[in-house]
Amino acid sequence: MSSAETLAPAADARTERRAKRIAKHLTSFSREHGGSADAVVEYVGAAATRIVVVGADGAWGDQVAPSYAVGRRAAELAGITLHDSFEGELGLKVRTGPYEWKRMAGIQLGG
Repeated sequence: MSSAETLAPAADARTERRAKRIAKHLTSFSREHGGSADAVVEYVGAAATRIVVVGADGAWGDQVAPSYAVGRRAAELAGITLHDSFEGELGLKVRTGPYEWKRMAGIQLGG
């Protein structure tokens, strides 16, 4: 047996543990915001992935995962519908408030 074969089960177990921990947060968010949620899993960089979650009520948030595999698995465990991109219907579901509008305006105006 090669060393890669002996490491694979440990890596899979670690991925599953991390995904379960993140899934608890996603499930809680979903429950608090209408009972269901949709999400997009996006690469942030070499060492992180962002899960952008939109609740049934339009509230949104995000969660960072250490890898794309962990992010996808966490969303699956939480029962969240995954989308390939943050466009179309998913984008239209998002409810923004004064904070987001102020931040967006500040970024556009250089502040």
